[in-house]
Amino acid sequence: MNKKNQKKVAPYKWDSKKPTAQMLGRWQPFHDGHYALFEEIIKKTGQVCIQIRDVKGVDDNPFDFETIKKKIEKKLLPKYKNRFKIMLVPNITNICYGRGVGYKIEEIVLSEEIQKISATKIREKMRKEGKLS
Repeated sequence: MNKKNQKKVAPYKWDSKKPTAQMLGRWQPFHDGHYALFEEIIKKTGQVCIQIRDVKGVDDNPFDFETIKKKIEKKLLPKYKNRFKIMLVPNITNICYGRGVGYKIEEIVLSEEIQKISATKIREKMRKEGKLS
């Protein structure tokens, strides 16, 4: 099929009323393991709300919201434009629910290779290379 005859595919349009998956984390930093997790999660609903916990300066959390947001956008925008929203949330440490709440809390199990990726080790390496104080 030549370019003239190709049908244009409409860009995805975020819809807050549609089922949406949630990713809650510190993302200190957002790394390839997080990206692999996102790619599995987006298969659930087609759109994902990425929530960044407000933890800069708490324990070993050196990155602020804007830095994390930019890194996530750089990684996701080329392939997933309009399929995710990013928001800052309080330092959520407990997710609690009552009965029949209408959503699932689900663990996504990735390959052992992906699960070995560690933000703690990434931060250690960044410090050794002088990229993080």
